[in-house]
Amino acid sequence: MRGSLPVLRGALGSRARRGQRLPPGSHVGGSASAAPRPADRVATGAVQGRSSHFRGGGMSGDGGRAGGGGRRRRRRRGRQGAAEDESPAAAAERQRRRLQEALSELKDSDFWDSSRRTILKSLGTPPTAEQDAFAALGELQEALPGKLALGGPGGRARGLRCVCYGLGNFCSCGKARLQLAFLLLLLEELKIPPEMCFVFDPIFSTLETEVLGGLGLTVLQWNEEGKRSIKGPTLFYMIHCGKALYNNLLWSNWSAEALSQMVVVGNSFRGFEERLLAKVFRENYSYIAKVLEASQEEALPPHPLHPDVFNDTSVHRFPLQKLRGLPQECWACQPEPFYPEEAQLEIIRNKPQ
Repeated sequence: MRGSLPVLRGALGSRARRGQRLPPGSHVGGSASAAPRPADRVATGAVQGRSSHFRGGGMSGDGGRAGGGGRRRRRRRGRQGAAEDESPAAAAERQRRRLQEALSELKDSDFWDSSRRTILKSLGTPPTAEQDAFAALGELQEALPGKLALGGPGGRARGLRCVCYGLGNFCSCGKARLQLAFLLLLLEELKIPPEMCFVFDPIFSTLETEVLGGLGLTVLQWNEEGKRSIKGPTLFYMIHCGKALYNNLLWSNWSAEALSQMVVVGNSFRGFEERLLAKVFRENYSYIAKVLEASQEEALPPHPLHPDVFNDTSVHRFPLQKLRGLPQECWACQPEPFYPEEAQLEIIRNKPQ
């Protein structure tokens, strides 16, 4: 697979060692990639207030092991996770090493193996590396022959995209770094090329943008608050994002044909329904409320060492036949979501022009 996980060991480090800075959204290795098209540039708000450290497992705030023999003089670090006297190239290389450590920890864990199987099971696909999990989406598109362009060489799904919203400051937050490692493993498992994964969080630092570009991911440039219309089968990776973000995403794709081509890995929609007052849920997050009846949800297992990193996370799929069974009035009225000022949206919104 072009651009699979071995890029972590070489692509970012090679450019960092030459002391070159990566412009936002650029890619490392090979020829320079074209800037993302306007249609591909989108953004989302992230849940604010991520903790800056793991709670347990002996992990320090920057992902290193706590403790150790003797006292060490610690270098002061800025808000972006880089030491004040550290060059951009050295900072990027250090973050690459930390991410590789998180990848190794996660890939060898029972949690990843169980999560991988849960995701493949929810897609109706046997958990084997040789089969493309997203081929299950083709079975849901009886009325759309030829639209999915699945089944490339080696089982790869041609044209499949991934969009990641609200990842957080992974250079300074161990939880966000573990979530990024999960995303990279998921891209490898589903055979999604890194350049077909579009990432945005309004709180990304310059260093984080450079690290993501070095991994080959496409960093999006502006905030559309999750109002992204898909153009083909798309996986949305949205761990611990705000409710309004999911609601905006559903509104932007409010048709049976579009929703049936989406898979959302993020906060449990059923959990939203259980925790919110029924009136608030129906009025403020009406698109989540409407789609619940036609959704299939499979919860990820708890992480034994870091229970608050992937808690309340589920895989959501919207089968075409279930969507067609919804009352016609569900599709007739599609007003853009409006949120009252007092609503705690947990996302970063665009400033009024």
